[in-house]
Amino acid sequence: MTRNVATASPEASLKTVARSLDDNGVSALPVVDTRLHPIGIVSEADLLRRQAGLPDTEGRDPMHTTAPMDRASMDARTAGDLMSTPVLTARPEWGIVETARFLHERGVKRLPVVDDTGALVGIVSRTDLLRPMLRRDDAIRDEIVDDVLGRTLRMTPGGVAVTVNEGVVSLSGQVQERSTIPIVEQLCQSVDGVVSVDQALGYAIDDLSPVADPRHATH
Repeated sequence: MTRNVATASPEASLKTVARSLDDNGVSALPVVDTRLHPIGIVSEADLLRRQAGLPDTEGRDPMHTTAPMDRASMDARTAGDLMSTPVLTARPEWGIVETARFLHERGVKRLPVVDDTGALVGIVSRTDLLRPMLRRDDAIRDEIVDDVLGRTLRMTPGGVAVTVNEGVVSLSGQVQERSTIPIVEQLCQSVDGVVSVDQALGYAIDDLSPVADPRHATH
């Protein structure tokens, strides 16, 4: 998420909103109250929709072709008048998948992020969620080898070979126990930038077979 968030007060004029959007290079501003609680969102689209509803330079009035919501926005003077409500929010602990699913299901482009008190601490957008997809293959491989296989699973270096091509991870080699294979796959899949995981891993011990359990062994 982006932590330094440009915001607007409900009383901010539309000129101030437009200037803030331009100065900060963003397409929308959370509208917050005095406690920094998001109460709405005002966007470039809101401003453009209002402008589209105004008479043109020749005095032609588009009122007869304007939807009721757009006609109401034409009278807006402040961010509070024009903002979209209610405002949907996210939590800092949400993962990329959960956040992306929420954005998709609700059909929104961005979510203010709030803490336990409801105060704004950041904002996450579709662009933020796409950034991991831009991660270099060598950076993905390094994280898998060093962090996933090395620090987390404490595997012997070189036991599992890792290649990454366009975000697709390929694993080959051998692990000690068969039950480790789905764990390796899941942890690799959770690395930022990974598109999918292909594995051709062997194992030394089949600990998933009933005969691996002494209680099932034949005597």
